[in-house]
Amino acid sequence: MNFQSVAIVILNFNGKVFLEKFLPGIIQNSPGHKIYVADNGSTDDSIKFINTNFKQVSVIAINDNCGYAKGYNTALKQITADYYVLLNSDVEVTSNWVEPIIELMQKNKKIAACQPKLLDFKNREFFEYAGASGGFIDTYGYPFCRGRIFNSLEKDSGQYNNSTEVFWATGACLFVNANAFWEVGGLDEDYFAHMEEIDLCWRLKNVGYSIYIEPASVVYHVGGGTLNKLSSRKTFLNFRNNLITLTKNHPANSLFFKLFYRLVLDGIAALKFLFAAQPKHFWAVVRSHFAYYYLLPQTLSKRKKQKSAQNFKYSRSFTYKGNIVFDHFLKGKKKFTDLEKDHFFNS
Repeated sequence: MNFQSVAIVILNFNGKVFLEKFLPGIIQNSPGHKIYVADNGSTDDSIKFINTNFKQVSVIAINDNCGYAKGYNTALKQITADYYVLLNSDVEVTSNWVEPIIELMQKNKKIAACQPKLLDFKNREFFEYAGASGGFIDTYGYPFCRGRIFNSLEKDSGQYNNSTEVFWATGACLFVNANAFWEVGGLDEDYFAHMEEIDLCWRLKNVGYSIYIEPASVVYHVGGGTLNKLSSRKTFLNFRNNLITLTKNHPANSLFFKLFYRLVLDGIAALKFLFAAQPKHFWAVVRSHFAYYYLLPQTLSKRKKQKSAQNFKYSRSFTYKGNIVFDHFLKGKKKFTDLEKDHFFNS
């Protein structure tokens, strides 16, 4: 197996504090693999710090902060490798974190993307919000994970230690086959940040690839390194990008109904923010809908373009047939294991 063809790419924006903390461990635990830092126009001396202290790390300087999607697309176009590892700067890796995933992907060429087990850096016995042990969506496009449903995070006791197919893999530590990545056009730069990995994974599934979790690889994620969970900007991006993802990738059957239903649920969420004295988040939801409408012609064009790909078929495999919002908040289903197995599409 040619592990020299693995490129570990860290996207950085004013993350010098994380690079100081985590880059030495990444270098130590990734022998034989090329490491890059793609810098999104940082102003905190990140590049100078790397060039001075880590000459074995290659820096790709990007002039502006163009977000996760465009930042990675720009950097990856300059890198030759069979596999990319898209790694957040606020991630602590462990020994042997690369090999189990690359071995799995090389054994099964249909696996286009895979993630490790993602645990919380600050509360290390628990799963981390951004990906836990593999991601899923429900029938209305709401994302959740093995080990995390909304803000309910499970303690890791080995209950999700099996390598298995999932719907999406986390962008905090995303292993992706380079050829497959470019086959579907890379990341969608309209997203800027948040949920672009779900869109990428769905597009990969639509042309016949699979997405996996390999828990034999373990990393620890700080989370919220660029936009924390209290940011109204993050609220805006999550609501807008979720609607775009559903519109681009869901089969035409029942799509209009589901979008209408989502708009109603989003309205309820906005009112909840308002009644909770969070007006910035209320307006973020409202603005996200107007932004979604503004981008709708582009989104529909991308949806149409997808269909011209060879072997294209809208995929719903490993989506949850139910409504995770109702199941979680009204029925009290806090854990992934509370969800019925026969409520997931197999194909």
